[in-house]
Amino acid sequence: MIKLLLAATNKAPLSDFTAFLEKNNDVELIWADTGETALTKISDTPVDLVVSDETLGDMTGLEFAAKLVTVNPMINCAVISPLSKGDFHEASEGLGLVQLPKNPGEEQATELIQHIKKIT
Repeated sequence: MIKLLLAATNKAPLSDFTAFLEKNNDVELIWADTGETALTKISDTPVDLVVSDETLGDMTGLEFAAKLVTVNPMINCAVISPLSKGDFHEASEGLGLVQLPKNPGEEQATELIQHIKKIT
């Protein structure tokens, strides 16, 4: 089973993405509404994948990803971002992140789960 932590202050824009994940019997979905809450949960509970919204109540998704690397550099992480691929690559260089579009849906969830299954 894949343990996925989703860090998001506002769940509504992620409803299509999470609806698919919740239907998938191979995924356990854990929620955190701030970056600090997510970092605490990661310290307490091992997860396979973290998906961060573009902005959290206390930090941006990219700031969260940078902090995540200091807590556990082996956790796979995806960040929702409207940046162009080039700008996202530059902003996240060295963090090994996957970029998701704003309002990701079933297609992105499927690709992400398949990717995680290949590497775990």
